[in-house]
Amino acid sequence: MTGTITELQQSLLLSWLGGFTVVQDHSWPLQDTTVLQVAAPDGNEYIVKASTTSHHIRREIAAYSRGLPGLHGRVPALRHAAPEAGLLVTGYLPGTLVAGTSSESDPRTYREAGMLLSRMHLPAGTSRSYARALTARTGSLIQRAHGLLPGETRSRLQEALDAVEPGPAALVTTHGDYQPRNWLDDDGLIKVIDFGRAELRPWVHDLVRLSHQQLLAQPKLAAAFHEGFGRVIATEEEHHLWTLENLNQSVGTVVWAHGVGDAVFERQGVEMVTRVLEGFLPFDG
Repeated sequence: MTGTITELQQSLLLSWLGGFTVVQDHSWPLQDTTVLQVAAPDGNEYIVKASTTSHHIRREIAAYSRGLPGLHGRVPALRHAAPEAGLLVTGYLPGTLVAGTSSESDPRTYREAGMLLSRMHLPAGTSRSYARALTARTGSLIQRAHGLLPGETRSRLQEALDAVEPGPAALVTTHGDYQPRNWLDDDGLIKVIDFGRAELRPWVHDLVRLSHQQLLAQPKLAAAFHEGFGRVIATEEEHHLWTLENLNQSVGTVVWAHGVGDAVFERQGVEMVTRVLEGFLPFDG
């Protein structure tokens, strides 16, 4: 762990867990967070997340602190946390990542994932600033996409953004990165991990990435997911938020992926932009 865990973090881990051993390193190459599966002297295994720079650690701690009722055994349980040190420990949740397995194309996976998301989305009040702030951030992203997207495309994106009415937004406790790479399949039981992007947002936020990837042109998977989720876009305000979230996440994908040198993900962002500008938003209620 030398170079990935600071002395302070190691000291805290030893005080919490005792003389633990590393079972597996689950860190992602493009992320600034160390993720370790460890075994402790108490006979249990844990997941350790550590970073001195990532704000995702604090987001994840906040998500657990707000509580995830009705999801016991389906999400990791927080065991220890030190936000000032950029460190948290959760219980290890058994299962195999859904992404890249046969479970990723099984409607039963999506029905259960939809049901879990509906439980996760707890009401968190109404914000009069959320949509305005997201509109401003999206406009900034469109400007930052100079050289990454044609000028005409950026102009059309700005026109689409200007057409959105940033009114009040009903917020819920969103996951922030809800897709198969953050789902586990434990002998048919679907579980959810990685709350590092969790935040209070409109419920439609969590459906954008799925709708442009796994549910795209997959009517059986889409039907199963929405059967489990049990909610559709029903109001004009929700339609505006859905358009805004699609604009933000599509352009944001292009800019972020280019910044980290992920050409494949950048192309996915460009394809998202194309669908948004063509008026084809995969989930429209």
